[in-house]
Amino acid sequence: MAAVSAALALTSCRPGGHDDESSADREAKYKRVIEDPHPRPADVIEMAGAPTGVVRAGEGSLLLTYYAGNVEDDEGPAASAWRIIGPDGATVAQHAEHADAEATPAAYKGVTGGFVRVPPGEGAEGAQALDVSGKRQKVVITGTSLRTRPGDVLLAELEPTLVYRPATRTVAPPAGVPEDAVRLAVDERGTIWSLDQSLTEDPDRVLWQRDGRTLGSTAVPKPYTGGVLAARGGTAALSLTRGESASGLLVTTDSGEHWRTVPGGGVAWQDLKRGPESLVLEVLADGRLLVGEEGGRYWLADDHTNSTFHQLKTPTAFTSLTVHGKTLYGIADATTATYSLVKGEGLWISRDGGRDWRRHDWRGW
Repeated sequence: MAAVSAALALTSCRPGGHDDESSADREAKYKRVIEDPHPRPADVIEMAGAPTGVVRAGEGSLLLTYYAGNVEDDEGPAASAWRIIGPDGATVAQHAEHADAEATPAAYKGVTGGFVRVPPGEGAEGAQALDVSGKRQKVVITGTSLRTRPGDVLLAELEPTLVYRPATRTVAPPAGVPEDAVRLAVDERGTIWSLDQSLTEDPDRVLWQRDGRTLGSTAVPKPYTGGVLAARGGTAALSLTRGESASGLLVTTDSGEHWRTVPGGGVAWQDLKRGPESLVLEVLADGRLLVGEEGGRYWLADDHTNSTFHQLKTPTAFTSLTVHGKTLYGIADATTATYSLVKGEGLWISRDGGRDWRRHDWRGW
């Protein structure tokens, strides 16, 4: 990742960053772009201002997705685009297309050898694969359950639950997922971690399985219920909910052999007000946990034991923050559709745990 970050044409932490132009000129151009039946990728990216997502392939290439919706109505024209950046920082491929404002914007997962599109509906249809050169690859969709193995990626969590196997470009349901599972995570070892939330008065349980076999389970301590799951390597974490609020973590750092509750550790759980659906919980490559809330504050573990956390200092408010490896990717964007750009809008990247941030300059790509 060092080569990618060094060559990404990033700018130092600063506000602004786009050429000044009148609001009227930008609005007129924005409307032209979303109404164009064949928009140019660069125009869609400029009008979007910030990506909707960033994912990384196994060899270090990045795919950024962009979306320019209809500001004035939930219906009407829109435009979407993606751009692939190689490990050397150069643009490898890009694509844009006219869209419908009512359609779900495309989202991708990074996998070995490229990227796979998350199905936009309630089935596997719509899954697409791109290699790192941007060439579309055929995807095999099957209803036959797969026993998960290393390299498999969770593509859709529930309704339906789908995994993607890069080696065969196959999309399928995973084998052995409990009927009462309400949360899922799949780590790079092919282990499925699930939160089993029974309708009885029994406590919630975390189960972990591999190759169709259950390896173990642990009860969620009372008075908590389970929230969001994340897993990588030997670390797995479940956010703990009390009432309607997140209140702590249940953590293992040794593949489920031992679990412990982290009720605080420096995280201001009382400040997370938006509910489990807005909670961010991710595991870095070194086992540290990132926890926070979309559009709010974020905390990073001090070390791989995940006992204590410190709040991240970000250069601007992020609407989303994600992790690939040990690199943090923060996106600053407007929270409601607008023709204008917010202060600091765009993609921000930190390779040192949030101590230093650099912003991607869209004009350099």
